[in-house]
Amino acid sequence: MKEMKKMKIVIVGCGRVGSTLAQNLDEDGHDVIIFDIRTGAFDRLPETFKGSAVRGDGTDEEVLRRAGAHGADIFLALTEGDNRNIMAAQVATENLAIPRVIAKINDPVRAAAYAELGVVTICRTNLMVHEIATYLDLTVQTGPGIDTPQTPGHKHPHPSTALSAVRSAIAPAEATRPVEPDAPAATGNEPAPTSTADGARVRRLGFRRWQS
Repeated sequence: MKEMKKMKIVIVGCGRVGSTLAQNLDEDGHDVIIFDIRTGAFDRLPETFKGSAVRGDGTDEEVLRRAGAHGADIFLALTEGDNRNIMAAQVATENLAIPRVIAKINDPVRAAAYAELGVVTICRTNLMVHEIATYLDLTVQTGPGIDTPQTPGHKHPHPSTALSAVRSAIAPAEATRPVEPDAPAATGNEPAPTSTADGARVRRLGFRRWQS
């Protein structure tokens, strides 16, 4: 029987998905570090959990480093906030050089757009639509549950050169949406919104992957 490789796995967000993954990965013998900004979130973990449960902001590089996230094999950003997840994924990719990073993005448009820029995304909306359509035997066009950069022969730009631009371009649309419950407060350092035309271009980029 092949021996399992023990991995260091970082999870940001101790919700239902994050806590379930943390429990199972811990039971399989992996080194798990899970973050959440609420202490009460860790009540979802069993008493037998042997990993590290850290109350802190998973988008903060120093918080991640102090908890031992540097050198991790896998990084999963699984909070309920799209903004927080993409920020955490960006830090993990650029600053901590973690090789395998997945960000949960609920908005299918942004999930596709970020995947175009080199970030692996998982979209719960696409997954649910697909499963419902499959169960009801309906033909529904939807994007992939997990979206990875797939353009043949094309090197995707590094997140550091493109993610800020995409966040700026979709800002006009975001202004009309409810604030995400776990999104960090505005700091005044957010990039300024670009033109409506730029926003439309990015939205088309997202839809092109899953509505063509």
